[in-house]
Amino acid sequence: MQLKSGFYGLLAALLCALSLVGAPRDAWAQSTQETAAEDEAARILAIGDSMMAWHMISGNSIADALSDALGEPVVNRSVAGARIIYGLPITGALGLKIAKQYHGKPWDWVVINGGGNDLWLGCGCGKCERKINRMVTKSGTSGDIPQLISRIRKTGARVVFVGYLRSPGVDSVIDACRPAGDALEARLIQMAEQMDGVYFLSIADLVPDGDRSFHGADMIHPSKKGSKAIGRMVADLIRQVDESR
Repeated sequence: MQLKSGFYGLLAALLCALSLVGAPRDAWAQSTQETAAEDEAARILAIGDSMMAWHMISGNSIADALSDALGEPVVNRSVAGARIIYGLPITGALGLKIAKQYHGKPWDWVVINGGGNDLWLGCGCGKCERKINRMVTKSGTSGDIPQLISRIRKTGARVVFVGYLRSPGVDSVIDACRPAGDALEARLIQMAEQMDGVYFLSIADLVPDGDRSFHGADMIHPSKKGSKAIGRMVADLIRQVDESR
């Protein structure tokens, strides 16, 4: 779940790019070449919202932890503020629509999270049944999320869908979203059970009661410790079912 809007996510990316403008041309070219080579070698893609993107700039995101645990590169295209349901074409194409983050070559694994912004920003943690139904029906067989995952599975990639952190008995501005979040994740579990090569990873029980250390100061996003723990859980799941890793 995330507080920052897509505007701030895109602004952060712009500022990051602008910070390189003053770098020497050779350094810029070398950095670009190294990034391109690593992306080409990568067989795992991460997409989603700011839970997946948090700490990306410092190299401490969930995807970074996954990369470290598996000892291989992971491409992270997640964007702060991204949603499952998103109608604006330009910013959607830039990544604010999670489905648009998936493109390019075939991957071995795609790690996904999302839906939290659709609930928190889309319906204010209130009557979200209609919104949840658009993302995934009770049967787990239709909706925007199964449609995206079916598209990914057709390429041969296996999928890990990661759930959300829960607040550890400490007040959070998204506590009111818990029932809607639980309902969404119950449907995602149902979906994963019916789709070959798709795995739902619940992190609902990751945080001990009263332990704030897995969350950032906003009590919504993961701390670096939280991101590392989640990344390792994803790696463990992948290793369990993928003998090549």
